[in-house]
Amino acid sequence: MKMSDQEYLLLIEDETMVQANNKKLLERRGYALRQAYTLAEAWAIIEEGMPFAIVLDIQLPDGSGLDFLREFRKISNVPVLILTAMGTSEDIIRGLETGGDYYLPKPYNLKVFLTHIEALVRRASIMPETLGMGPFKIETASGIAYMNGEDMMLAAKEVALLGQFIQHPDKALGAEYLYEKVWGQEMAGDAGALKNAMSRLRKKLSGSGYTITAERNEGYVFELELE
Repeated sequence: MKMSDQEYLLLIEDETMVQANNKKLLERRGYALRQAYTLAEAWAIIEEGMPFAIVLDIQLPDGSGLDFLREFRKISNVPVLILTAMGTSEDIIRGLETGGDYYLPKPYNLKVFLTHIEALVRRASIMPETLGMGPFKIETASGIAYMNGEDMMLAAKEVALLGQFIQHPDKALGAEYLYEKVWGQEMAGDAGALKNAMSRLRKKLSGSGYTITAERNEGYVFELELE
């Protein structure tokens, strides 16, 4: 999928060979790219215009990619693929909970990498500029959710969950479905991250007239509170 000059993919990576290989692969497929070798360079590029997606290394010369992601999620919800040598289960969980949409450990297969990029493109292209329902409005580019015009102060995963519920009101959404859509991977174990995010979101819905109900063996339902 070819991007216009205004839509670019930002590669944040300090390894020259990795940058070169990824650049060659992606440009052959028509992607417009910007490359940053440090976090400072990345922020300077973003100030010129928001990318449609980001590929992010964690270990960078001037800081942690996770710290960058944490700050980035305060201003945008564009999809992010974490590409890093840190590949333990704990690393993956930390990366996704911090705000990553997908996680690919190094060394990696270039075809698998390209598949992740295509997933980023689909995620970036199918999301409308705003999502709304009742008192709720989500600005998808900034990743900010509003209730009655007030910023709900939601974390990135909470915004993504609310977005799923807005798009599927009164429908039971299973834990496996939500985990795949919001965390970008298959659910493992008891999905503690999902349960924790769901609990936080439910509390922040207070006063809206809506709630999240857990239906046994069905999933979670976003619905009007019973009076």
